[in-house]
Amino acid sequence: MNADTTTEDPIQISTKTAGDKRKYSGAGIIKGGYDVPWVEKYRPRTLDEVVGNHETLVRLRAIARDGNMPNLILCGPPGTGKTSSVHALARGMLGDAYDRGVLELNASDARGIDVVRGKIKSFAMNKVHLPHGRHKIIILDEADSMTSAAQQALRRTMEIYSNTTRFALACNISTKIIEPIQSRAAILRYSRLADEQILVRLRHVCACEDVSHDDDGLEAILFCAEGDMRHALNGLQASHSGFGHVGRDQVFKVCDRPHPGIVRTIIDACINGGDTSTAVSGMQGLWDAGYAGTDIIGTLFRVVRNHGEMPEALKLEYLREIGFGHMRLADGADSLLQLLGLVSRLCQKVEVEDQ
Repeated sequence: MNADTTTEDPIQISTKTAGDKRKYSGAGIIKGGYDVPWVEKYRPRTLDEVVGNHETLVRLRAIARDGNMPNLILCGPPGTGKTSSVHALARGMLGDAYDRGVLELNASDARGIDVVRGKIKSFAMNKVHLPHGRHKIIILDEADSMTSAAQQALRRTMEIYSNTTRFALACNISTKIIEPIQSRAAILRYSRLADEQILVRLRHVCACEDVSHDDDGLEAILFCAEGDMRHALNGLQASHSGFGHVGRDQVFKVCDRPHPGIVRTIIDACINGGDTSTAVSGMQGLWDAGYAGTDIIGTLFRVVRNHGEMPEALKLEYLREIGFGHMRLADGADSLLQLLGLVSRLCQKVEVEDQ
């Protein structure tokens, strides 16, 4: 069956290889009228399309140009382009041989010691016609969720088949990869994307999809995404699908986060003479609305961090108290009493400074 046809049953797509699935990433609509998620539709296919992490991408472009790819460990927060980068690198190096020269195993796949000894080893042993000087590439996404036994079995496989196969391991925390594998690979670190970098891609998608939006809506998406491109695109699509317009209120309803305007009112009440009653009633309202304590305190942290009118010394004191409050909630004391106690301590900080 021709992998490029769009008339086959969408249910059959799930049984294809990872390489065949990615051919649908730019299709827009598949049979049955279902929209392709914008995260997949606008996934970068070349290294030049990947956003952010310029220094890391320079190294990857050099690898793609020379063709001599080492084993790689790509680590960093989610949604920063690790998986997209390694697929773009493989596509640039292998060209038309990409589908038969790449094996991808995700966290959703079984990746225990039996899979390492079986599926990975058999792929490494198979002879595949590739461009001269190129290697087969095995991509292990979310590699930090592999068991220690599987990683131990992988270390020897990486050495035995080093003449024909290279490994690329994507993970969130590199320290969860055992040291023998770390010593066999080059580590590339990714950081969260800047708001300006995400905004450029959001405007591009809005133009391509004819999305009704305003600047406040895009700013709200950036606030919720926190440097995560995947989160930003999902929030944009969900707001557009649910409301037909991407505005501030629509985005916060979709993301289900405490509205920063309300949180800003609480912070301003604490700053302006320690208006405890207003701050307490605002916090009570957020709690009654059903928001979790961790969501409230997380939004509280970001609003204080981005507060432009607060003195720097007071901002540091506020962030310190919010950090202690988050620690208490993480330890299990997730209650309204903890949040109200935090509000009272923030009000006291202003009173102490005034004295």
